[in-house]
Amino acid sequence: MIGEPGIETLVRAEGPQGEVALRRRTTDAGGTHLELVVDGVFAMDDVDTTTERALATEALRRLPGRDLRVLVGGLGLGWTAATALAEPRVGAVEVAELHAPLVRWAEEGRLPALLPGDPRLRVRTGDVADVLAERDGRWDAVLLDVDNGPGFLVHRSNDALYRPAGLAGAVAALRPRGVLAIWSSSPAPRLREALARLPTTADAEELLLPVTRDGHAFTYAVVLARRSAAG
Repeated sequence: MIGEPGIETLVRAEGPQGEVALRRRTTDAGGTHLELVVDGVFAMDDVDTTTERALATEALRRLPGRDLRVLVGGLGLGWTAATALAEPRVGAVEVAELHAPLVRWAEEGRLPALLPGDPRLRVRTGDVADVLAERDGRWDAVLLDVDNGPGFLVHRSNDALYRPAGLAGAVAALRPRGVLAIWSSSPAPRLREALARLPTTADAEELLLPVTRDGHAFTYAVVLARRSAAG
């Protein structure tokens, strides 16, 4: 089978949640970038990681204190978790990722953004919804990038995360005054409104993040909500 010109598959594996692959793409200008493909469908790359990093930085800059505990839903190429670890005030980062091979590749150092061996980092195979269901109020920040946002789902099962009960569970996993941040591939005003209506949130906001890729302009979003001080 002849592969697509300019693309090298670095590693591919089957898992209970389907096939995942890491590819290196060489551009016409001679540069390279890393791509993540899930079940044959392009998921993400590292051409522009500003919004993945903003998911962490925007949540953390709204939090005071030290030894912050951060939960990341969705490993991706590791940029959100790596950005959280780059903040000296962060004491622990836990990542829940559905695809077991991706977790293994992170442990093997195949994700350049995320260096293995940081004692503050734990990457585990599992659904972040199961972690949130514990509602234990122990996280200072919960960062969700499990899909493309509520308007463009890859996995239909993720729809439950964006419904009122799922959002309430995510907020309940936070400490009082903790911050929930959700990445979306398009503006999500209804998500912000749904978070604002929860009785346990003190405020909710939506940040629109313009990105230009391959000559095309896109608007991504990060939606944030703070748990009330009363919990």
